[in-house]
Amino acid sequence: MKKVHRLKQLERAGVIAVVRGTNKEQAIKVSRAVIEGGMTGIELTFTVPNAEQAIQELVATYQKHADVVIGAGTVLDAMTARLAIMAGAEFIVSPCFDLETAKICNLYQIPYLPGCMSINEMKEALKAGVDIIKLFPGSAFGPSIVQAFKAPLPQLNIMPTGGVSLENMGQWFDAGVVAVGVGGNLIAPAEKGNFEEVTRIAKQYIKKMQVIRGVE
Repeated sequence: MKKVHRLKQLERAGVIAVVRGTNKEQAIKVSRAVIEGGMTGIELTFTVPNAEQAIQELVATYQKHADVVIGAGTVLDAMTARLAIMAGAEFIVSPCFDLETAKICNLYQIPYLPGCMSINEMKEALKAGVDIIKLFPGSAFGPSIVQAFKAPLPQLNIMPTGGVSLENMGQWFDAGVVAVGVGGNLIAPAEKGNFEEVTRIAKQYIKKMQVIRGVE
């Protein structure tokens, strides 16, 4: 089951890098810097011009790396989802839930992670076959909200994005999330062309993840 394999990859990755950039080349450099730092989950957003080409290049580069999983973010509709999937995207992330996008992802056996902010949205997403809910923006809630959502829906798999940092990452996992999405503070140095700093910060996230999981 391809979809199950991708879901396991995302859970193993633990920290998913949300990659933005002013152009395709910058986004690819950021992604490579992050992977060099040991992070294996990349969500390349469709706010990047020619995002599908960047995804295609990254998938081609890392297809033999069993742990690396390349997905598309900021996917607003089913047409964009299909474009991303045809380019090789291995998971699809949206800032909000969209039923037609869920259907196209199910058709191609690709995990769909829609952004949800309410129990009702989460319930509708689950009905549409969604396996991981993106809690977005995480900064609007904080880790304590996870148990509040999981009380009526204990089967929820939650990935907060927005507001996750090195300082509070442990609290999110303690609250019961399956993964976290990290963007701003991880990729910020790339705006000044400092990709080595991106790699250094990625290594810090991986080290923190190992501590959380009790892995030396």
